[in-house]
Amino acid sequence: MKFFVDTAEIDDIKELNDLGMVDGVTTNPSLILKSGRDILEVTKEICGIVSGPVSAEVVALEADEMIAEGRKLAEIADNIAVKLPLTWDGLKACKVLSGEGKMVNVTLCFSANQALLAAKAGATFISPFIGRLDDINLDGMDLIEDIRTIYDNYGFETNILAASIRTVGHVQDCARIGADVMTAPPEVIRKLASHPLTDKGLEQFMKDWAKTGQKIL
Repeated sequence: MKFFVDTAEIDDIKELNDLGMVDGVTTNPSLILKSGRDILEVTKEICGIVSGPVSAEVVALEADEMIAEGRKLAEIADNIAVKLPLTWDGLKACKVLSGEGKMVNVTLCFSANQALLAAKAGATFISPFIGRLDDINLDGMDLIEDIRTIYDNYGFETNILAASIRTVGHVQDCARIGADVMTAPPEVIRKLASHPLTDKGLEQFMKDWAKTGQKIL
């Protein structure tokens, strides 16, 4: 499973990229606001750090304007994935932009039927939102599993990009079910390395080592 990091914070992207933990980046208007940066400027900087897809989201609601914004965003770098909402107009824009050879990430997916439409419209990525489904007492993993089954049934090449990842459990479940990609905030990716038994074992090793009175350097 590929790891995308869901942020527009340059320092976080650089750190995770240097560790080989970043296969791509996803951004959205809320993350751009949080960064305090100009969307074109910060997106260009991100594209220069990572070699994988960088999702940049349109803000228009009508298909023609989405297409125009998508073309503008795609000019930033070759690894831009134009991010479009899963609306009827978004699907129209997806069909046009994907037909022009641009990567397209269709976002805000909450049903398998929506994912089916996105695949038929030529989406490169479909972004089902796990955490937001969990928020309304639905199991987001059921959606990932349904999309995986449908895509495999018919050979759709659209990548399942699990989004709205809130916990390390979400990451594990997505990997188990077979999501192609997951995108998560930097802090969730870092938490994947943590386990209380690792901490406990390391603490004991350090105590025992201190008793030896030895040094390696």
